Amino acid sequence: MFALLPPVTRALILANAAVFLLQSFLPGLLIPFALWPLGPYFAPWQVVTYAFLHGSLVHLFFNMLALFMFGRELEDYWGSRRFIVYYMASVLAAAAAQLAVTAATHSIYPTVGASGGVFGLLLAFAIHFPHQRITLLFPPIPMPAWLFVTLYGALELVLGVTGTQAGVAHFAHLGGMAGGALVILYWRSRRPRRRSPW
Repeated sequence: MFALLPPVTRALILANAAVFLLQSFLPGLLIPFALWPLGPYFAPWQVVTYAFLHGSLVHLFFNMLALFMFGRELEDYWGSRRFIVYYMASVLAAAAAQLAVTAATHSIYPTVGASGGVFGLLLAFAIHFPHQRITLLFPPIPMPAWLFVTLYGALELVLGVTGTQAGVAHFAHLGGMAGGALVILYWRSRRPRRRSPW
């Protein structure tokens, strides 16, 4: 089944897995390539590279599972070129949101993970396939995509505002969704309008 994935989704999963293996041999990769708050450890390339690093095998697994589930549908729907543009826009928007939050809170900790891109994909999936059923792992409750993503986004906002679940970049997740929303709005604004017959 993995071999049947569209090319960009497959390449992203393989790249994330390969980088995680590399991390196990070179744990120092977190220093130059994680997304550090603005300051002495920050470098411009980190707004991309952080999305290929993960803090644990569980972190990697759930992000890649979501990429597998939603990436293949969206890449088939959009095509590979539009899919990678959208995914990277979500990654960059998530990085921007996280940098803003860490600057405001004076955080000194780096951020890693593909979650910003994944949350962008969740939003796009809910927009394009709103009635498709999604079943949670815990608990296994099926619900339409639009409801799942709405509830998930609201939960992320609550957790971020209240500071619950420390160590999770909730506002980066929301930033990925916001960046994805802007890309979709831009694409829709570029559609040629039909001329009125009158």
